[in-house]
Amino acid sequence: MGDVLAGIHATWEFDTDSVLIRFERGIRTPKLFQSLRERRIPYAALSSVTLTPGKRGTVVLRAVPRAGADPLVEAASGQLKEGCDPYRLVLPAEREVLAEYYADELRTLLDPASDEPADRFLVAAPEAPMNFKAYDGRAGFDGERVSFRWSWTGASSAKWKAGDQTFKASELAGIVWRSPEALDGYLRLLPRAAAPVDHRTGGSLGDLHGPDGSGSAGGGSADGVPAAAPLTRAADQDPAAVLFGLGYGPVHESLPFAAAVLESVRRTQSAPAASAPALVNAGRRDPADIAERIHHLGELHRAGLVTDAEYTTKKAQLLAEL
Repeated sequence: MGDVLAGIHATWEFDTDSVLIRFERGIRTPKLFQSLRERRIPYAALSSVTLTPGKRGTVVLRAVPRAGADPLVEAASGQLKEGCDPYRLVLPAEREVLAEYYADELRTLLDPASDEPADRFLVAAPEAPMNFKAYDGRAGFDGERVSFRWSWTGASSAKWKAGDQTFKASELAGIVWRSPEALDGYLRLLPRAAAPVDHRTGGSLGDLHGPDGSGSAGGGSADGVPAAAPLTRAADQDPAAVLFGLGYGPVHESLPFAAAVLESVRRTQSAPAASAPALVNAGRRDPADIAERIHHLGELHRAGLVTDAEYTTKKAQLLAEL
């Protein structure tokens, strides 16, 4: 169409095969929009278009994404507040006729299979590298690996005993993002051994997208992937999870992070298997980092949080990494 429709907090620029959504960076703009900056949404990624009355003399034009088309939407799993929905364009009520025109135009451009789930992600994920500070550690993602570095003040003794963690996206079955606006928000990574994979979305079956945390990774199989035991370990005890809360892991930081990881997981699952197993070489660790970890381990030992045997074993493991 080649047109531009400016609304509150965002502007939609219509192209022949997609709409480019540019978000404002004003102080009133939701932080998630500011973090995303802009997103190109192919028309093939949409299932429908709606126009409804909004609040305080506005109308809302919304492009409804297809299931499985957008890693951000899949990671959020319905937990985003209405005002943070990146597919909504709020317009003054006096522009309703213009909004209806664009809604009709968009409907004519929808894919014939728009009412069916997408078999792959059609919308680009936020770009790595990314990082954010969680309550019990710092999370980083370089596009291929997720790393968790535990915080001395927030991490449980179980996580300190396990040590800092690194996960290759190719070794994950999916992720679970529970909004930090919930009472027990977290980001949990699901190693392939812990949960079956839903190859349509790149997530795990059941537990991947349950906003109430009630799903599990067990109970049946799909796409030929055998079922695994349900995940029962609490997030604060799981070295594959970081906790949110008290200003840590806010939506505008942790959700784009989760979406980027989920997209990488899905992409590696779709890639053809290598002809030979890759050799893993972690390399030498920074001696200063090892010394810091041994110091923290000693404090845990003196506080009675780790046993003599655990202290000796873990110290030997750390020294072996030099």
